Amino acid sequence: MPSKPHIDVVIPAFNEENAVGNVVRDLPRSWVREVVVVNNNSRDDTRRAAEAAGATVLDEPRQGYGYACLRGIEYLKHKEVPPEVVVFIDADYSDYPEELPTLVQHLTDHQLDLVIGSRALGKRQRGSMTPQQVFGNWLATTLMRWLYGIHYTDLGPFRAVRFATLLEMNMQDKTYGWTVEMQLKAAKLGFAVGEVPVTYRVRIGHSKVSGTLKGTLLAGYKILSWIFKYR
Repeated sequence: MPSKPHIDVVIPAFNEENAVGNVVRDLPRSWVREVVVVNNNSRDDTRRAAEAAGATVLDEPRQGYGYACLRGIEYLKHKEVPPEVVVFIDADYSDYPEELPTLVQHLTDHQLDLVIGSRALGKRQRGSMTPQQVFGNWLATTLMRWLYGIHYTDLGPFRAVRFATLLEMNMQDKTYGWTVEMQLKAAKLGFAVGEVPVTYRVRIGHSKVSGTLKGTLLAGYKILSWIFKYR
């Protein structure tokens, strides 16, 4: 590609007042056209922190990671010039936002439709992933390989996708199954997918998913449901 594509970033955020500003500030702004933080029914100062860091903030009162991502997509669809590439990254500062060019460059250089930032291939700080996260990622990627012949190493939330590809996927999941739905649909629809190693650190604050038994069980159920639904 002769020049960098229009790249917008979507950051779902639920009670991340202490972390989301760091994520927004660390994104390489020479690469990013707009940073969109979706305030997902937060009860703290997530909105203020994101705005202070320079992000556009949207409110999504319906609780759920997928709801927040879908709200961001809907906003991007109605821009006068929609993005060519969308990058998703979590608001907890566990991923390194400055690695965004690595994902986008891999996407454009190899003419891919979707690139996953793989924590399994990269360097993880001790304690950055709970044992249940590590096991859940292994189980999900192993089942996808056995059932579909798809070779993923991670369901990492840091990912770059062409906007036209994303719209064609017609994403539906409203909560914990968002990442696996995208990866399954990419494979089923024949899109070109790649992975790049990313660095991962201990998040700021407490995880609302892997940090609770309820969150862990619900996430596991949704992920497995998508895998077997497509089968």
